[in-house]
Amino acid sequence: MTGEIALVTGGGSGIGKAAALTYAELGATVVIADLSASGAQATADGIRAAGKVAVPREVDITDFDAVRHLAADIEESVGPVSILANVAGWSTNQPFMENPPELWHRLVAINYLGTVQVCHAFLGPMIERRRGRVVNVGSDAGRVGSLGDSVYAGAKGAVLAFTKSLAREMARFDITVNCVCPGPTDTPLYYSGQPERMQERLASANLFRRLGTAQEVADAIVYLASSRASFITGQVLSASGGLTMV
Repeated sequence: MTGEIALVTGGGSGIGKAAALTYAELGATVVIADLSASGAQATADGIRAAGKVAVPREVDITDFDAVRHLAADIEESVGPVSILANVAGWSTNQPFMENPPELWHRLVAINYLGTVQVCHAFLGPMIERRRGRVVNVGSDAGRVGSLGDSVYAGAKGAVLAFTKSLAREMARFDITVNCVCPGPTDTPLYYSGQPERMQERLASANLFRRLGTAQEVADAIVYLASSRASFITGQVLSASGGLTMV
């Protein structure tokens, strides 16, 4: 991936961090965009320590103006983004009838509209150059549902539909758009968003009876942005140990 510029949202921790490190390992310049400035900086420091190029940026993907500003900033100061990995996400486990409306709005803003806004901000230059790779991160919750995650699952299901529709629009510009769906994965979000009893149940729900690792999911994200996936678009790939088979 030498010569590519990859932007990874949510690159300050978990799956996003693993994806950013892997893109850098393969030679890409990596922009780490995260709500946590310290998280983005820590990932960038790890990449630079390995002799690679990284640019940390703090951004709230639910803020449309901030995302547009980020796109203009990176285009001017780093160069044209050719790989876009929308990894940022958030959830909390709670019965639907106990959800306040504010929680619905936050879940949809982060997990669906954030991805839409980042795509909208960065696709224009890709279209002009007629090349690009977009990898959105959904969730197996968006494919089969998840107890206590109804609105989150709905938002991630929207990401799946958005990915497929966007792939149809972008193909004529030689831009691929795909989606990776993790299942239960060993990340900070997993432990902060689930009650302990639910953590134990989910960890043994897939065929391997263990949590996936951030790196195992990141490998799928990186593959779909590689030249070896140039004829793959509009696809949803579960990296979840056989939790779903669709």
